[in-house]
Amino acid sequence: MTSLQILQSLKTGTVIPASPLALDADRKWDSRRQRALWRYYSASGAGGVAVGVHTTQFAIRDPKYNLFKPLLEFASEELCRLDAVRESPLIRVAGICGGTDQAVAEAETAQTCGFHFGLLNLSAWKDAGLSECIEHCHQVAKAIPLFGFYLQPAIGGRPLPYEFWRRFLEIEQVAAIKVATFDRYQTLEVVRAVVDSGRDDVALYTGNDDNFIMDLISDYTFTRNCELVHRNFVGGLLGHWACWTHSAVKWLQWCHDYRRHRKWDDFLWELNTAQTDANAVIFDSANEFAGCIPGVHDVLRRQGLLEDVYCLEPNEQLSPGQAEGIERVIKEYKLLNDDAFVAEHLDEWLAD
Repeated sequence: MTSLQILQSLKTGTVIPASPLALDADRKWDSRRQRALWRYYSASGAGGVAVGVHTTQFAIRDPKYNLFKPLLEFASEELCRLDAVRESPLIRVAGICGGTDQAVAEAETAQTCGFHFGLLNLSAWKDAGLSECIEHCHQVAKAIPLFGFYLQPAIGGRPLPYEFWRRFLEIEQVAAIKVATFDRYQTLEVVRAVVDSGRDDVALYTGNDDNFIMDLISDYTFTRNCELVHRNFVGGLLGHWACWTHSAVKWLQWCHDYRRHRKWDDFLWELNTAQTDANAVIFDSANEFAGCIPGVHDVLRRQGLLEDVYCLEPNEQLSPGQAEGIERVIKEYKLLNDDAFVAEHLDEWLAD
């Protein structure tokens, strides 16, 4: 059962990096650098870690790699060690994919490994009706509490209209929803469904890398039973936050402070522009996000956290001009990176 402390942390809102997979020059899993990455996230002040998600590479499930279970088992051990020296435990989110049999098996593995929530990816259900999708969600929810996920079609998602989310929110085990549509219309549909459902216990997390600062400082207001209801995104579960995490924690706190005190700072406009420009390069929006995972790896490589830009599939590489773009945003937006923080602690994170 998910602890009240975890649920409270989730509802308050935090930074949850979507963890990359650390590989060596032979494209074999590098457990030492994997451990260093999670140490970095914890030391940065992140409130959780997501493993087995898109940024971790869906190919970990391919039988020729067979890394899903070993990675979650390793995470179970390492995250427990980190929790032992933290004030509050890390929220553990496991990516869940595939048809019902596969998804339930993954959810059971995640639950056994001490993960608190399953981020439910419905890419395998592109051609299914809404009722089939909802029944699938019900079955997975029996194994692990759900973190709903609206993934943009550009990287494998499917349209999930208001009706889907209203029915999805009838599942008692739903604890949060990540909205990563990169679409304001679809984002509003999810928030409206949450308001109409009366599920004030469900936390909203942004995955809208193209506009997440605005997500985090905006109030979304809808009418329920003739009364105005305000909801907002409390945190983010982002591949973008897999790098420059220490800075991300500061920016989220600024967003929380703004919502709490309503004291506007024009710096938030500057920050939103900088984040969107940086994400466009790191996630390779110019090439329909083909280089999004290598882009995150390249930032971490430059800091020394990863050995190089290695993905399981050799053809998954930086797009032409992407490295130069990353170099540009690093120089132009020094407020975003946390190079000094990483340099100060890198040796201890890489130590056995």
